[in-house]
Amino acid sequence: MWRTRGTVLDRHATPAYEGILGGPVTENWDHDPAAAAHLLDALTGIASQAAAAIVRLCSPALAVRVKDDESPVTAADEAAQAIILAGLRQHLPGLPIVSEEAERTGVLTGSRFALVDPLDGTKEFISGRDDFTVNIALIDGGVPRLGVVGAPAMGLIWRGIVGGQAERLRLSPGAMPDAATEKVTIRARPAPAAGLTAAVSRSHLDPQSVEFLGRLPIKDQVGAGSAIKFCRIAEGSADIYPRFGTTCEWDIAAGHAVVMAAGGVVTMPDGGPLSYGHGERDFRVPGFIAWGDPTAPRLLR
Repeated sequence: MWRTRGTVLDRHATPAYEGILGGPVTENWDHDPAAAAHLLDALTGIASQAAAAIVRLCSPALAVRVKDDESPVTAADEAAQAIILAGLRQHLPGLPIVSEEAERTGVLTGSRFALVDPLDGTKEFISGRDDFTVNIALIDGGVPRLGVVGAPAMGLIWRGIVGGQAERLRLSPGAMPDAATEKVTIRARPAPAAGLTAAVSRSHLDPQSVEFLGRLPIKDQVGAGSAIKFCRIAEGSADIYPRFGTTCEWDIAAGHAVVMAAGGVVTMPDGGPLSYGHGERDFRVPGFIAWGDPTAPRLLR
């Protein structure tokens, strides 16, 4: 039987990570910019290797199983997860990991942990679309601190350090960060006077989100799957991404970190802070709003 929700994983599963980015990162990465940058490179390499595994397994004949919650899972999800977990254990030994495709349980202790969705947008992946992602986030004190969102089919990775900066890399799946053919700093934009561009889900656009967008001066809507919607906000090509339907922490934490690193904000629907590590509610999130411009809520009518 497949578990319906993520769990904290056992630290001793068999690794599949190639381990070419060195050993453990100092625990002071939250106070040491150089250590944080090194860790972000390590996470980027892990996401890139997971992306390569997903691309290798992309096939019309790929077997699909259905979990207890009726969501699909494939060998690509499992291969990507094995790589990510092994990579995190190498660079951050002992750090608890919460992942969507968990098969082993453990105990979430302390304020630091990782949130992982090895293949966000499995339905998009199965249908042959390119808007699926690999999501890795590090949480400290309920707040995302580092995030990496990789889009294997696009050859892109968005990443950020909260309090630092956000970047977009053009990187072939499997390549390390220093092999990026493009690396640009990205920044969320101020709310355009001509109207906002909304990033909306192609498969989960709920009626409350539609109603909410009706209260804003929306000029355009851009549809996308997975965490790419957060990345569009972070790079300044969209301004708002609301979701009032329930989702899970591993779906949004990495994108949340990238948006924050780019100068935007992600809040609960009522404007309150969005925090992580809520095992008591199965790591579910009742809804959220991502804003590129933190002052844009003033436009609500």
